[in-house]
Amino acid sequence: MDLFESNEPRSYFKSEQNSEVSARRLPWARFSSWLECVCVVTFDLELGQAIELVYPHEVKLTEKEKTSICYLSFPDSYSGCLGDTQFSFRVRQSVGRKTLWFQEENAYNREAPVALKRDTAHYYGYVYFRQVKDVSVKRGYFQKSLVLISRLPYVNLFQSLLQLIAPEYFEKLEPCLEAVCNEIDQWPAPIPGQTLNLPVMGVVIQMRIPSKNDKPGASPLKQSCQEKKKKLVICFSKAPVSSPGNHPMGMFHQPSLVLRRVPQVVDANNLTIPWNLLPAPMILSTVHELDLFKCFQPILIHIQMLWELMLLGEPIVIMAPSPTVSSETILALTSSISPLKYCCDYRPYFTIHDSEFKEYTTRTQAPPNVILGVTNPFFIKTFQYWPHIIRIGELKISGDLPKQVKVKKLTKLKTLDTKPGIYTAYKTFLHKDKTLIKRLLKGIQRKRPSEVQSAILRRHLLELTQSFIIPLERYLVSLMPLQRAVTPWKNPPQIRPFSQEEFMRTLEHSGPQLTSVLKGDWIGLYRLGKVFCFPQEEYFDLLAWIKDKSEVEIVDLVLKLREKLVKAHHQQLPVREEVLQKLELYIETIISSLPEDLQVVLHRH
Repeated sequence: MDLFESNEPRSYFKSEQNSEVSARRLPWARFSSWLECVCVVTFDLELGQAIELVYPHEVKLTEKEKTSICYLSFPDSYSGCLGDTQFSFRVRQSVGRKTLWFQEENAYNREAPVALKRDTAHYYGYVYFRQVKDVSVKRGYFQKSLVLISRLPYVNLFQSLLQLIAPEYFEKLEPCLEAVCNEIDQWPAPIPGQTLNLPVMGVVIQMRIPSKNDKPGASPLKQSCQEKKKKLVICFSKAPVSSPGNHPMGMFHQPSLVLRRVPQVVDANNLTIPWNLLPAPMILSTVHELDLFKCFQPILIHIQMLWELMLLGEPIVIMAPSPTVSSETILALTSSISPLKYCCDYRPYFTIHDSEFKEYTTRTQAPPNVILGVTNPFFIKTFQYWPHIIRIGELKISGDLPKQVKVKKLTKLKTLDTKPGIYTAYKTFLHKDKTLIKRLLKGIQRKRPSEVQSAILRRHLLELTQSFIIPLERYLVSLMPLQRAVTPWKNPPQIRPFSQEEFMRTLEHSGPQLTSVLKGDWIGLYRLGKVFCFPQEEYFDLLAWIKDKSEVEIVDLVLKLREKLVKAHHQQLPVREEVLQKLELYIETIISSLPEDLQVVLHRH
């Protein structure tokens, strides 16, 4: 008899059951709920970087995607990475691609936190690169990368997985990779709010998938403990329990009942594996979070400025000595405004061979709202006109806090021999939190673990972001109609329009000063921020929507939007003129993503 009922939405588990049925019919369906494919990239003397293998073989990448993956899977020659190196990248998907896992994807995205939803417009690449001396190779070095391609931003999970499989693959090659992919194809789908045990290469990876219902800032361990309480069942027994030590999970001695935990691991045939036959699991405390303290060490005293720049969506270039440093720094930056999702584009590792290189380096327009991580010194000259450039030197691991970079004027940015620093003219709206810096410095003196330092830093950033969004939430709630105004016998009540000036007046008595001790110009931060540009968010969603749609669906969307525009222009729809102008711009952007022959047809009609 189960005494605890799950709080998970029933609709999700219904979809999950349907997904499991689909998984038994489609090849590699379970695999595709975690990964798109696995690539092996090598160095060819004639071709340069080239894809040696894509597995499963059924996966078809476009030539543009293959080229991007090739160049992003190797560090720049300037990095001088010898031995094993791990980093990550993010690349655009080609228009018109489809996924095998529609039903499960929709179910997952409904329950996942906004920052961890499957990306419909980009691929995440997780790289394990090896470069060692080898006299049997003409170039004198063995150079190869094992790359996991996924739509999920689970950087900690996939980098940990690479640490298990990459060294074995470099020794045993394709048979090892085939075996690992088949094991992943037996994993259950990622279910938000659930703790999963994922067997691979004789190891069981145990971790919890975050849910949108999780309390912000709560530790995964605490969330997992709450979940386990729901999985205790009472088993009635006539005989007393003599030895609690005989059960692998332990038992509680009672006259007529025994408490035991429901086993969590099932094999490919849905048969339960006894706990005493499982190896000790490799427990991951998080699937996506990085060590913030380690990532921000050289720029720690400027964390306030960086948080503001991320909130404002400013163009930023991170110049680092290696892809590892650049990718980790950028992923840490994008997570600094959690629980908000960073909605601008970001590239943890970017090269001159990237397909968007010309788009991001053109001087005919202002720099786009994007964060780029680079290692090639060539970019110092290319990006010298960008408003914010962060130059990070080699990280030296020691017991003390590394030397902190200084804020410098952009005019001091030299094309050669640029010293570490934050080159910007930006002035922060809020004052530095000196208490936080002192607390972290004291932690270094007391040899406090890096995990604890990161938790302190993450909590500070979370409280800062919450202080920023709470007044917004409070004002938006006031715009909603009262519940008593909603009735099936009347037309739906209208939501009051957002008024920037009215919102600003509410900050005087119910602003961030109620929840944050930080002093400064909060109102100025709101005014400069893009918190009032709601149509811009719709624009990003529209572009993301067309990424995995066929040309027929995209053309149909264009025709329907044009039909609505015609109605609106004839005063049949209550829409402001500025909104119509933006919609026309969006239509043109969508048409430009189609092949040239279709563009000609759509522009004629």
